[in-house]
Amino acid sequence: MLLAGALFALMGLCVRLASGTFSQTELVLYRSLAGLLFLAPLLLRPSSLRTAHWQTHLWRGLAGGTALWLYFYAITHLPLATAVSLNYTSPLFLTLYGSRHLGERAGYRLRLALLAGFAGVLLLLQPVLTPDRLIPAAAGLASGALASLAYVNVRRLGQAGEPEWRVVFLFSLTCSAAFGLLAVFDGIDAPAPGDLPLLLTLGLSATLAQLAMTRAYGRGRTLVAGCLSYSTLLFSALAGALVLGEMPGPLAWLGMALIVLAGVASMALPAPTDIAAPAGEPATVGITPQPDANTSPTPGGIARP
Repeated sequence: MLLAGALFALMGLCVRLASGTFSQTELVLYRSLAGLLFLAPLLLRPSSLRTAHWQTHLWRGLAGGTALWLYFYAITHLPLATAVSLNYTSPLFLTLYGSRHLGERAGYRLRLALLAGFAGVLLLLQPVLTPDRLIPAAAGLASGALASLAYVNVRRLGQAGEPEWRVVFLFSLTCSAAFGLLAVFDGIDAPAPGDLPLLLTLGLSATLAQLAMTRAYGRGRTLVAGCLSYSTLLFSALAGALVLGEMPGPLAWLGMALIVLAGVASMALPAPTDIAAPAGEPATVGITPQPDANTSPTPGGIARP
């Protein structure tokens, strides 16, 4: 999850740098198309993309794609660290969704770590929310809520034995189709040759981050992965300071320290036994993990050896 955090920060930086040339719809489309390009070898074996859980993939794509558009909108109109902070309230929503849809029990120490991470987010937020930035701030928070729904479905797909590359490929395919159609009505311009390195870096960092994140949420404990996802805030603040000149203040650095400590603490906490998720939950399309002889139990579900 730490690797995913660094790559997501790089993605956010690329979005900010490209936002002067492309709209949010175009950026989501190009990010998704780049993901398909990097995973194109999978098309050589169409049978490897067959899945019995297409509904969960669809829910994951719709929630994740909408969250991505809102997130890019927030990045475009807010300081990078602020936009990422608002989006990364998603682990807090996971404490609500996880207990209901995944049946996970969070011990009091993990809850304290989550609270410390949330306190860090509050300290990291700077007084930049002027009236003209209220809508981007609301978009950032909404992206966090929708992202947590996407993560729940990622978790369920991992429990069902779906490989990371299939989850990421079908997500990119769903977003490419949806935002490609939207771009037709919204208007789209072909990128100039000079824009390709930035767009390819955006797509590659996002795809690799998705693979790492999908593995973390699919094969680990959701709430622990949520704690570690806070590391993106630190990486984003550093990128904003070094590249964009957005230097965080003392309280912001204190907030980032709390966030990192919360993530480290979550790794050291013992994992309580998970409870099987109730079947038929609408938000996760009711997938129940199916262990078999070739799988081995882990603290977060079923993992391939």
